[in-house]
Amino acid sequence: MKTIQRLTVFSAMLMFCLSVFTLGAQTITVSGRVTDAGDHTPIIGASVGVRGTSRGTVTDIDGKYSIEARKGEQLIFSYIGYKEQRIKVTTAILNIRMEPDHEELAEMVVVAYGTQVNAISDASLKAGTYSAAASPMLFSRMIQPEFINTESYNSLTENGFRNSFRDPLSTFSIDVDAASYSNMRRFVNNGSLPPANAIRTEELVNYFSYDYPAPTGKDPVHISAETGDCPWNNDHRLVKIGLKAKEIAGENFPASNLVFLIDVSGSMWGPTRLDLVKSSLKLLVNNLREKDQVAIVVYAGSAGEVLPSTSGSDKQKIREALDQLTAGGSTAGGAGIQLAYKIAEKNFIKGGNNRIILCTDGDFNVGVSSKDGLERLIEEKRQTGVFLTVLGYGMGNYKDDRMQILAEKGNGNYAYIDNLQEANKVLVNEFGGTLFTVAKDVKLQIEFNPVKVQAYRLIGYESRLLNSEDFNNDAKDAGEMGAGHTVTAFYEIIPAGIESTFTATIDPLKYQQPAQQESIRLTGSPELVTIKLRYKDPDGEVSRKIELPVIDNKTTSVSSDFRFAAAVALYGQLLSNSEFTRGSNYDKVLELARKSIGTDPYGYRREFIRLVEAVNNLTLN
Repeated sequence: MKTIQRLTVFSAMLMFCLSVFTLGAQTITVSGRVTDAGDHTPIIGASVGVRGTSRGTVTDIDGKYSIEARKGEQLIFSYIGYKEQRIKVTTAILNIRMEPDHEELAEMVVVAYGTQVNAISDASLKAGTYSAAASPMLFSRMIQPEFINTESYNSLTENGFRNSFRDPLSTFSIDVDAASYSNMRRFVNNGSLPPANAIRTEELVNYFSYDYPAPTGKDPVHISAETGDCPWNNDHRLVKIGLKAKEIAGENFPASNLVFLIDVSGSMWGPTRLDLVKSSLKLLVNNLREKDQVAIVVYAGSAGEVLPSTSGSDKQKIREALDQLTAGGSTAGGAGIQLAYKIAEKNFIKGGNNRIILCTDGDFNVGVSSKDGLERLIEEKRQTGVFLTVLGYGMGNYKDDRMQILAEKGNGNYAYIDNLQEANKVLVNEFGGTLFTVAKDVKLQIEFNPVKVQAYRLIGYESRLLNSEDFNNDAKDAGEMGAGHTVTAFYEIIPAGIESTFTATIDPLKYQQPAQQESIRLTGSPELVTIKLRYKDPDGEVSRKIELPVIDNKTTSVSSDFRFAAAVALYGQLLSNSEFTRGSNYDKVLELARKSIGTDPYGYRREFIRLVEAVNNLTLN
């Protein structure tokens, strides 16, 4: 009898083990590609989640995904402006073609932070247990956790038209940052319009790369220019200025001395903050070489070094140090910056790339925390020869105004990371441009010919304006260009002889005669403008100047890059409530952009069109 009982128990245990094994064997890696059903282009950042679980992922730059699931479970595919699909797992390969959902876009409701929208449980979001929903690429059909929006942005006053007789010179620092674009995308993907002050039009334009000629001589930057009709005012002309920095092959990059400076305060808790920081920096770690070195500094209530300078060949050690980071406490950002510079100076590589990579939401509240205090601190530290890259994360309490100051004053660049695809763009696809400076203190000065130009205005760059005398002043700080970077700037021009309500009149001068005006007309130059650029070598203190005169041939045929960049410039002006767009609308942006996608290997331009479509529908409701 006992023998029979033992056999019965053994059989039951065996059956249990076999059933567990069978269930485990049903878990497979499902992979595939998500594309547009119409043109078959990859959909970047589409959310892929397993229904009823916290498992989720997003598609990469090729529209590809990979996720663990059991046979019989449902995968949910969703993306802004497309019909959601639910597919039962029956095979390891699932390629999905998504249909546009114009009706859903038309019914979208603008939501503010803290507004309950729909569907996914508030508890799961607050607990951070739904990873797919954490992706900013998933549209806001979810419940946002309740909190007060304390985001802060610098107030900007749009550049107006200037008379070319009275003000023939326009001077500004170049800007390669693109944080405003990805921050804008975060708002749109969450179902709302961004604040007008969050829009820096030049950063939207410079989010995209353009096909400019590369430098061939001794100068590391090449200037090009193109003129064409202004899409939002047919009587005006546009001048597009394009800069291209020299390319450097990856194997020729100098050795890097990097310090990861990571905000681990309580405000950085969550999947779109510290968790995304870790994932982002791991992408960068994958590109490091043996001659590169990384130290990790963190700050919350105080600052500390969690990883001394370590060779890039010891990737596992660096990853493990990142994995151990947790968030909690107040934010002593100033102390963290000081310690990071101290460690960067200690491990300084002469002729190398010495750089701090700051990852934060900018919510400093202990020690040096004011905008003025941070500006003074960074201006002092940039004299060390250490550059600063600022990566912004988070939402709700995001301090864009502080981040912008840090990047502008710290000889560095600034990106906002709203998802892992953006991290891949900044730290992998644009690795050289982000981390390796080829020209610093780059300034532009444009001289306008009053014979051809009645008035002009610079589109964007409001926070980068300089005085005319600053152009030749080598002590004046300006922007940096990294390897392969492109920079684009637009001027809207009112040609001479065109009547315009944008140009104000003044009374005749009592003590001056208009002789200067007459003498200028006698020059008879056919040139529209002359573009002058100054730059310094990364370790230099004396600038060099290059020039390019531009003649407007009044052509109506322009490049696809011109049309697309103009579409983005118009979009930025509409979002920031520009007074100069003359009744233009988002339909005009779409018309321009759709005709000028051109070469789009990563799908960034197609994504832009989808964002404009979403904004267009938001403004119609």
